This record gives sequence, structure tokens and C-alpha cells, in this order.
Amino acid sequence: MKRTISVMVGKGSVNHNSRKFHAKNTDPERSGRNVEYCNQDIQDIYHELFDESLVRYNDKQTRSDRRVDDYYEKICSGKQEKPFHEIILQIGNKDNTSAMTENGELAARVLAEYMEEFQERNPTLKVFSSHLHMDEATPHLHIDFVPFSTGSRRGLDTRVSLKQALAALGFKGGTRSDTEWNQWVAAEKEQLAAVMQRHDIEWEQKGTQEKHLSVLDFEKKERQKEVTVLEQEVGSLESESVALSGRIAENKAEIQGLDEVREEAEKVAEEAVERSEKAEQQVKVYEKELDIIKPVMESIDRELKEFRGKIEDTLPPAATLERAASYRENKAKPLFI
Repeated sequence: MKRTISVMVGKGSVNHNSRKFHAKNTDPERSGRNVEYCNQDIQDIYHELFDESLVRYNDKQTRSDRRVDDYYEKICSGKQEKPFHEIILQIGNKDNTSAMTENGELAARVLAEYMEEFQERNPTLKVFSSHLHMDEATPHLHIDFVPFSTGSRRGLDTRVSLKQALAALGFKGGTRSDTEWNQWVAAEKEQLAAVMQRHDIEWEQKGTQEKHLSVLDFEKKERQKEVTVLEQEVGSLESESVALSGRIAENKAEIQGLDEVREEAEKVAEEAVERSEKAEQQVKVYEKELDIIKPVMESIDRELKEFRGKIEDTLPPAATLERAASYRENKAKPLFI
């Protein structure tokens, strides 16, 4: 027996999934056959996942406007992340797997078995609501989950992030068509196909070119090779970074030495300017003193000239063969005294 697999993005109406209200396409008389695997309040899940991280985040904030009082409300009012995500899985269609037939019952058992391993397989996708519906045309499974990541350096260290949650599971996007989400959905289809195989149901892909698990494994190995090459490049860059850091440290030391020389030169220049200013002030003082002394010197010079003439007229002549010392002591000195 062959059956298709459908995986759709749900609207995330938890009240509809739990049948708090019925849509037109449901049969309330068959709702008793529905299965509720879990149905927790999403805000309780947010408290469970993020409260400790929120406390650590708020303790680091120095501004009150950066504190977060309610993380769930912050995510709901923001545009970066959705509060939760939903996928809907279905085997076959209403023509070959009607909920009212044995094939529909078999599909329900397969979906139930798939659901048992979902949370263990996807630990970063916290499931808070999951329902198997048998009251519509075809059995299908709703799974609502909160994607989260740990060890973040921005914002809360544990926070809502679909991209990082899937990356932690090994799914890293490449092209627009090969996103983390598309890779994960393809892998989950493979998981559901494996459960179907145990119940003798073959996955009918109908030319959708779905990737088999072996192909996904090959791509993961290729990506691992790319990661290895990148790690080697990172190691080389780190070595270059260490060398550059050494040269930067040397340059910093040289710059510091030049700064010290510059500071010393500036200090010497300041002292020279200060000495020059003092010298200029001293010159002005000397000039003033010279103005005062100059007439005195001129007066002394006149008096010396006059005195010199008087001395020449007053000194007695030296005797014949009179010694200079005797002349000084006996004739000149008494005259001056």
C-alpha cells in the first residue's frame, strides 16, 4: 500500500485543535475519537523555559526601560519571532485514507507512533499542544511548539529562536529553497515514512522530488567537510591574528615611547619659553637701571677727568733715583689720604 505524506504550516488555533469550538468541516459526533497528547497553557511553557534567563537578563540592566517584565508579551508584540509554530501532518487523502475507514484507523496509529518520538527527537522545539483529529475527512496531527535556543550572547541567554533551535538540531540553511525549515520538514517526512514502513505503508512521493534520508545524510557529511575546512581557515586566521596582535603591541610600545619623547620635548619647550619670558623681564629691569645709572656714570666720568688734572698738578716730582715704592708710601699715599 502506498500513501502520500503532507506536512503543512498550521494557523496555530489551539482552541480549534482542542475543539473548544467546531468549524464547519468537523463532525462533532466523531470528536470523541480525537486524541489529545498534550494541551498546556503557552504562558506556563514560557515561564518554564525563560523565567530563569529573564531574571539573569534583568539583573544586568542598569536602565529601567530595558528591563522585560513579561517575555511572552514582548515576543507577541514584536516582529522578529512568532510566539509558537504549528505543523500539520497527514497520511493519504480523503479518497484513500478516510477517517471512517480501516485505512484511516491505520493512519491514525502511524501518526500516534510518530508523535511518541517527536519531542525526544526535537528537544529544542518544546511541544505544548498536540492533537490527532479523527472528526474531519482525513486523519491528521496538529503539533504546536515553542522553538528556543540556549547560550545566546544577545538579549536573554535562553530565548525564542526558530533559526537557532533548528540549527541546534543540525539544520542550517543555504539557499532560499533550502532553508532550515525546509530541511527540517524533509527530515520529519523521512521519520514519518520510516514509521509507515513498519506498518507496510510505502511513501508515495508523486514526483515531488523529496530528498531521501540518505541524501540528507550525504549533504550533512558534505557540510561537515565544509565546516572542517572553515575551522582550518579560522585556525589560520587566529594564528595571523596572534601575530598581528604582537605587532600591534610592539607598535603601541613604540607609540608610547614617542608620546613620552613628545611630552618631554613639550616640557623642555615650555621651560625655554618660561626662561625667555623671564630673561625679557630681566632685560627690561636692566634697561631701567641703566637709565638711572647712565647720568651718574657720566657725572663720575667728568669728576674723574677733573680729579686727574688736579692730581697731576698736586703730586710732587720724584727725587733722582727715588724708588717707586718709596714714592708711593711717602708722597702719593699721604696726598690721597
